[in-house]
Amino acid sequence: MKGAALVAIAACIGNLLQGWDNATIAGAVIYVKKDLKLQTSVEGLVVAMSLIGAAVITTCSGPISDCIGRRPMLIMSSVFYFVSGLVMFWSPNVYVLCIGRLIDGFGIGLAVTLIPLYISETAPPDIRGMLNTLPQFAGSAGMFLSYCMIFGMSLTSSPSWRLMLGILSIPSLVYFVFTVFYLPESPRWLVSKGKMIEAKRVLQRLRGREDVSGEMALLAEGLAIGGETSIEEYIIGPADEVADGQEPTVDKDKIRLYGPEEGLSWVAKPVTGQSSLALVSRQGSLVNQGAPLMDPLVTLFGSVHEKLPETGSTRSMLFPNFGSMISTAEPHLRTEQWDEESVQREGEGYASEAGGADSDDNLHSPLISRQTTSMEKDMAHQTSHGSALSMRRRSSLVQGAGEAVEGTGIGGGWQLAWRWSGREGENGKKEGGFKRIYLHQEGVPGSRRGSIVSLPGGDVPVEGEYIQAAALVSQPALFSKELMDQHLVGPAMVHPSQTATKAPIWAALREPGVKHALFVGIGIQLLQQFAGINGVLYYTPQILEDAGVSVLLANLGLSTNSASFLISAFTNLLMLPCIGLAMWLMDISGRRTLLLTTIPVLVLSLVVLVTFELVTVSSIASAAILTACVIIFICCFVSAYGPIPNILCSEIFPTRIRGLCIAICSMAYWIGDIIVTYTLPDLLASIGLAGIFGIYAVVCVISWIFVFLKVPETKGMPLEVITEFFSVGARQAAAAKNE
Repeated sequence: MKGAALVAIAACIGNLLQGWDNATIAGAVIYVKKDLKLQTSVEGLVVAMSLIGAAVITTCSGPISDCIGRRPMLIMSSVFYFVSGLVMFWSPNVYVLCIGRLIDGFGIGLAVTLIPLYISETAPPDIRGMLNTLPQFAGSAGMFLSYCMIFGMSLTSSPSWRLMLGILSIPSLVYFVFTVFYLPESPRWLVSKGKMIEAKRVLQRLRGREDVSGEMALLAEGLAIGGETSIEEYIIGPADEVADGQEPTVDKDKIRLYGPEEGLSWVAKPVTGQSSLALVSRQGSLVNQGAPLMDPLVTLFGSVHEKLPETGSTRSMLFPNFGSMISTAEPHLRTEQWDEESVQREGEGYASEAGGADSDDNLHSPLISRQTTSMEKDMAHQTSHGSALSMRRRSSLVQGAGEAVEGTGIGGGWQLAWRWSGREGENGKKEGGFKRIYLHQEGVPGSRRGSIVSLPGGDVPVEGEYIQAAALVSQPALFSKELMDQHLVGPAMVHPSQTATKAPIWAALREPGVKHALFVGIGIQLLQQFAGINGVLYYTPQILEDAGVSVLLANLGLSTNSASFLISAFTNLLMLPCIGLAMWLMDISGRRTLLLTTIPVLVLSLVVLVTFELVTVSSIASAAILTACVIIFICCFVSAYGPIPNILCSEIFPTRIRGLCIAICSMAYWIGDIIVTYTLPDLLASIGLAGIFGIYAVVCVISWIFVFLKVPETKGMPLEVITEFFSVGARQAAAAKNE
């Protein structure tokens, strides 16, 4: 995990530069206005030009990052930062300054849009929330350092706004070095392009272990978009150990599940029991009788988090200490490690038969396939519900057998498995298909030989060790029907680029789960901006000046500008421990809980601010109360409502269109930001602080309602499982509307 944390810290330098720029322009615009004699509307344009640049670059950043990768776009971001600093340092007039601010916006747009996406795709599920709060921490740290610089410059006889803005080029060089020489490409993007070997190496570096086969399989499966996902329940036990020459024994009412590790298999019996996940799915909108307008998706996610292990850990707890489950491997599946290059050198396998193309690009070779040796015997002993899936001897997703057990889980208490459901067709030919299964433990593992497990759906006899699990069952991304007649080894899975990417990317936006996720992402991004935080941050010095903050620091002999800069720096310093606390709670309390807890504090601080702005009190008391309200609002905002919208948007979309969807949500973010920032000077002049913060208070109330009804809890869950839940939730929401 250390590798993922260091990579996230290095990437967040881009957010530090964003915070640096936000604070710098907030201070420098005071001197720019005096030097260039700007009108109020032009002043707002100078500030908003970076937002316009960010909005423009965001429209194409997502699709381009899906095409060429996340890392090249972060390198471009560092270059834009560097060039913009030089242009702003040279600016002879307001027009050149606006061009520099526009280029600066390009760098900001790429950083704000893609860094949360990059961190989500590289971080393990159990610390993804904490690492994705780092951009907020880095941004606030950048603002603090910038305000310290501006405060120091304000004490000089003639502060230079050009120097204030141009210093940005120096830290941007550090950012450039890290993006070029240290940051790896996202392993999920590499898998989406078929670069399996490079993706495996990156994952090994990020996770600090050799065995990453389970997560590699998960990343490939995550390339699927849409499809019907059903929720089932199983009683699962270890597969029967099979000696050489013996046939496996599987009852007709049981199925065999196979994991991403070679030889890993379990026997599962479908049941209808006490799984809260399945119960919510069956009852649909009836579960929301207490809150009729609540999205069924919120309840679906909540049912999972209610069943997390009591230890509080979000690591995979499925089948803990069940050594027989992990080590069961049929003899013909135990093979040496290999990679695609060795196949080419030896001239073996289907890869060589296909023409010996480059290993990472030759993806016709089946990654997972059904063996025709003992698997045919399995088929003979199973009904249409049976399964007979094993790992192909030369699989690029499976590297070795019998390695570390930790590689079998995919995070958050989830496990990945497949089954092959076979049947005999009309012409006597065996037919069937693969099913992908995400398993989640529900209940405590047990060991009851010859005992009966009593469930609401009936008494279920079990033998040996067992566990109850809920399952998300759907079509796998790796399955290709066209290969049924092309391979001697029988039905096979190949890389999704051979089939899935043939569908137009834009068509994926019409999938119910994707549309549902876009509604949540766009909604929370717009509401976050209309709550006014960026307007407050950009104009904090002027807001504090209007509040009479100079009265508080009169004894220090500071000018009004210097006093406002000092308090702004102090405010940003207080933000850092608040964000640090949020980083710790993000994966414990969760995103939804933090929002529902902190938004009422925002409303309260705004109401108090408006009240004391309207009531006549002494100047010192008024300045102290208004300053305290601004500080509480900002610190509380950046601890939850600041980072969480970006975290959510980086988690809820499928891998293949994640960049495109995040770009759409970011457009909503920047449009809201531009509206708030550009109109704030005029609003200050027309309705004053009381009117502005009154509007923000109303928006915060609306935000709380939206979060309570529509925003699910995604902590600790693999990204691929989250997208499956949105698919299920979209159908539940549609069913609720039809009732």
